[in-house]
Amino acid sequence: MRMGGPVGIGGGGIGTILIVLVISWITGVNPLSLLQMTGGGGGGPAQEEVPTGSAGDDPQSKFIGRTLGNIEDTWTSIFAKAGEQYQPPVLVLFDNAVQSACGSASSATGPFYCPSDHKVYLDLSFFRELDQRFGAPGDFAQAYVVAHEVGHHIQNLVGTNQKVSRLQQQSSETEANQLSVRLELQADCYAGVWGHYAAQQNRLDPGDAEEGLRAAASIGDDRLQQQSQGRVVPESFTHGSSQQRVEWLRRGLTSGDIQSCDTFGGRTR
Repeated sequence: MRMGGPVGIGGGGIGTILIVLVISWITGVNPLSLLQMTGGGGGGPAQEEVPTGSAGDDPQSKFIGRTLGNIEDTWTSIFAKAGEQYQPPVLVLFDNAVQSACGSASSATGPFYCPSDHKVYLDLSFFRELDQRFGAPGDFAQAYVVAHEVGHHIQNLVGTNQKVSRLQQQSSETEANQLSVRLELQADCYAGVWGHYAAQQNRLDPGDAEEGLRAAASIGDDRLQQQSQGRVVPESFTHGSSQQRVEWLRRGLTSGDIQSCDTFGGRTR
């Protein structure tokens, strides 16, 4: 996967970005003080300095920054064509644990988006597990995860998150889980929409799309439940089966059209 442009995290199109690195055993910096940092004002992307030798200097962090920059450029263009202005999320990179407006999270939580603070939280250890534990290596597999979380930010901007949350409060646990699945599959499709445009820009290498689809399959609820508890309980799914996740990511990759990502209008397979 080819991600051109500046190597630094503050590459073009990222918008206002805050990098929080909760790696106290490496940096010696109080994680809470890092979490209190905020990005600078307008006129271009803000960039927080991190201690030399910290995870902020590693290739993975830089790759995530460049990837996010391209994702932001894509959604800025899509929103502009619809006569809307895209508001970028804040990026938080962490390792081990982090505090968000949605509560505390450990590495077991993995990457997530918090609609309360408009921040994308990416656990660096998850990207290592994606390769070593889930058998989904490759740059585009990692890029898919980033694009999926930005997909949740899109849902927050257009009001989908809020509507689903209200419906879940009025639903049974099983129905609430089904709504969560539809939300997650739509974020997969949105990730595919970005991948479609990245391919048009010749940023993808041969086999990149397959890496993303393999990653989607590796983190389906059915596969994760089978690995962790030896049985599959479909009514407890919150993200979708491997087949569903692959199908909706592929749909976005193929169409490049957000209108094709309506997981709430019918069957999700």
